[in-house]
Amino acid sequence: MIILINQISNSDSHANHSVSIANYRQNLDFLLEWARLISSIQPDTFLSNSPDFMSPQNAMNNDKLQHTVAALNEKYHSLTIDERVRQLYSDFPLDRVMITSSFAATSAFLLHVFSRIVPDQKIFFIDTGYHFPETLEYKRRLTELFNLDVVDVRAEDWKHEFTEKDQTYKSDPDLCCSINKVEPLDALKKDYDVWVSGLMRWQSDHRSTLDIFEDRNDIIKFYPLIDVSRNERDAYIKDHDLPFHPLVAKGYSSIGCVHCTVPGDDRSGRWNNFPKTECGIHL
Repeated sequence: MIILINQISNSDSHANHSVSIANYRQNLDFLLEWARLISSIQPDTFLSNSPDFMSPQNAMNNDKLQHTVAALNEKYHSLTIDERVRQLYSDFPLDRVMITSSFAATSAFLLHVFSRIVPDQKIFFIDTGYHFPETLEYKRRLTELFNLDVVDVRAEDWKHEFTEKDQTYKSDPDLCCSINKVEPLDALKKDYDVWVSGLMRWQSDHRSTLDIFEDRNDIIKFYPLIDVSRNERDAYIKDHDLPFHPLVAKGYSSIGCVHCTVPGDDRSGRWNNFPKTECGIHL
């Protein structure tokens, strides 16, 4: 494995052993799979660690989680947004709740709610390395405005550097998102029971199917704003005099990475010319 890494990292300086982009991608995929395998295997537990293996205990835990999610949805449906947030911390301890924010178009809504009610809650920001300068400035501004405790989450340097050299965002945006967003977040989720996100149903076809809570890959996802309409969102931001992302005024309704975002309504400006509307972290 070390030999293979060295071969890849030194490929530019050794013409006789140059590696094509196709082989580079193949080698990276192999390394990622090998790393996952090594990190998950313990003696005599290969089958129980396999994602396709469902032991009786795992099946029982899955059924219990489904019942928990159903009960939470019934309990929270009639609550206001503030009531939902307060109730969450009655049902779960603070240190088992994680919140992610992209500091995108209207992130101020969710962050304002939580900063008022649970000011000690950490906010995780996935730094893909490809954010607009305006996004980083918006992040700085909201962090100061709401006195947020923001923690940046990133891919390993060598993985991110591969996507830069390969320009993976042009040829394979799914792989780029996986490396720079999905995998760093997956490593974080194992330490929490509940993951809070500011998704709203009107934003995409996928999001229109979501409830307040859902079981997503063994973590409970909580969407306190899921049934908020676009007009209600805009009214909240106006009533509380909250700032929009600077690019909203330039026609950007949904804002992600520089290479994969153009002006457009809702999420139509994301991954232009690709049949893709989600980065993968919410799937």
